[in-house]
Amino acid sequence: MKMRRKEILDLSVVMPCLDEENTVGICIDEARGYIERKGLKAEIIVADNGSTDKSAYIAQSHGAVVVHVPNKGYGRALRAGISCTRGKVIVFADCDTTYDLSSLDRFYDPLSQGKCDVMIGDRFAGGIEDGAMPAVHPAGIKFLSALGRAAFGVKVYDFHCGIRGLTRSAAEKMQLRSPGMEFATEFIAEAAEKHLRIEQCPAVLRKCRYNRTSKLHTFRDGLRHMLYIISRFVKSMRKKQTP
Repeated sequence: MKMRRKEILDLSVVMPCLDEENTVGICIDEARGYIERKGLKAEIIVADNGSTDKSAYIAQSHGAVVVHVPNKGYGRALRAGISCTRGKVIVFADCDTTYDLSSLDRFYDPLSQGKCDVMIGDRFAGGIEDGAMPAVHPAGIKFLSALGRAAFGVKVYDFHCGIRGLTRSAAEKMQLRSPGMEFATEFIAEAAEKHLRIEQCPAVLRKCRYNRTSKLHTFRDGLRHMLYIISRFVKSMRKKQTP
């Protein structure tokens, strides 16, 4: 991924955002609290994906750098946000209060200490609060994660966790192109293909503090992930067979 060359910081926290005016400020404040307690040189970047509410204004008022990404797509937002970072370590997470951004040691410490290149959150290890996830989702996530493990040869048990991190050098090696939700799968596939060291840590999935309409489309997005896994696996097999 092409990264902009600027003054290097300890940490960049990136949040993709689409109409999250009720929660984006809370998430920024949580991340800011962690940064201050840790004594880090850091930045918080909100990749605003064409919000029509006050999300961008609230993000700026809470001290975040807002990157405007008008073309819709989870992958597009994250790619734009990550490309603007200055941190040696990059952590990205949803800004809907479902993840605790006031406690990022499980991500920051191993990455900053060179113990791994990529850290993936695992909600099944960390716990899922009642009402935080539709009842049908865990089975689907486990199925797709098993398919991904088989296709990419990785031991990742939650392919779709919304909080994860990577080093700056890892980000520069990865070629991320997916525009939508399949970015989560591509991220792991790219890390595996580039022989990056992937680790996992427990991540608690909290129930969103405000009633909101989920941006996930269970069957459509699940199908997109499955097709991505299959197509990428087929391409890798063809590449290996080419003399």
